Amino acid sequence: MGKRGNGEGSISRRKNGTWRAEYVVYTAEGRKRKTVYGKTRAEVAKKLNKALSQREDGLLCDDEGLTVGEYLERWLESSVKGNVSPRTYTNYRLQVRRHLTPALGRIKLKDLTPFKVQGLYRSKLDAGLSNASVRYTHAVLHRALKQAVKWSLVPRNVAEAVDPPRVRREEITPLSPEQARVFLAAAREAGDRFEALYVVALTCGLRQGELLGLKWSDVDLGAKTLRVNRQLQRHRDGGGLVFSEPKNASRRTVPLTTTAVEALRRHGRRQTEEKMKAGSLYEDNGLVFASEIGTPLDAQNVVNRSFKPLLRRAGLPSIRFHDLRHTCATLLLAKGVHPKFVQALLGHASISITMDLYSHWAPAMGDQTAAAMQDILQEDRSENKDENDAA
Repeated sequence: MGKRGNGEGSISRRKNGTWRAEYVVYTAEGRKRKTVYGKTRAEVAKKLNKALSQREDGLLCDDEGLTVGEYLERWLESSVKGNVSPRTYTNYRLQVRRHLTPALGRIKLKDLTPFKVQGLYRSKLDAGLSNASVRYTHAVLHRALKQAVKWSLVPRNVAEAVDPPRVRREEITPLSPEQARVFLAAAREAGDRFEALYVVALTCGLRQGELLGLKWSDVDLGAKTLRVNRQLQRHRDGGGLVFSEPKNASRRTVPLTTTAVEALRRHGRRQTEEKMKAGSLYEDNGLVFASEIGTPLDAQNVVNRSFKPLLRRAGLPSIRFHDLRHTCATLLLAKGVHPKFVQALLGHASISITMDLYSHWAPAMGDQTAAAMQDILQEDRSENKDENDAA
């Protein structure tokens, strides 16, 4: 065997008659020397060639003893923090510290196997965790291990070989057109402080966090538009309410209906009166929907203290606040509005998301398809008849 270049490995015989080969790899922690052993020179040469090939492909493990728990903490701080929203970072951290580290943290990263990961999911399900929660745990682990592969810390993402639990899609319960009219009329007649919130939610399809993050600077009543620039979310670890940027697709300009413009004008006048009444106690954050002293609203308080009581007074089903967004989408699709326009209004990343959620709520689309096919067949028959007559 010819002499190898620097870092390409060297084979030598040990005092006990066995053979060894040393080579260099470059890991997340820098340049490191590795060794393989064998009973014969040929065996060691084979192992060395495989190791060097894996190094070139970026598949060589760093087997120094980094544990899963140590890696996940490093991943959170160096890869996740600052690259996702504060709420997403908090959720990832909770998954790591509540579920992943207690069960897998002491295992060396290089020793983690699909069998061990699958066992974690099974134990969580048996302990009463929902399928959706376990699937979220899987998503976090999968993302973490994907980064470990990029950093050449592990040769493959073992989470890809695991079967996460299936999640049954939550049933959508939108309001019918008549129920939507009843809902908005009940809010208007009662002089509900959040009437404009409900009007914008139902007619524009904004998420609750997007609504509560709206500022008057985002709203142009003259042009009948609003701009979604931020969202208000509560940290799950008790960190309080935090404003964050929405995902790229969710940052959008939304057209306002005349009904929404009128409701917002009334709301603005009411808010001005509240400012005057509160005086120096008012904390003006520029929010469209705020407390009576200008502070951000807690979403759950709005639901429990206003939304649910309003549904009861109107004699309507006890739907979720998010179902107002679903109502917006289903009413528009049923009216024949193109799904692409609905996608843009809702801020979905792709039209496939819109269609997966709402295709069965658009019977008009099916009618159009059947009518179009009938027209095509009728045209074919007409052309054949004309040809026969000409003959």
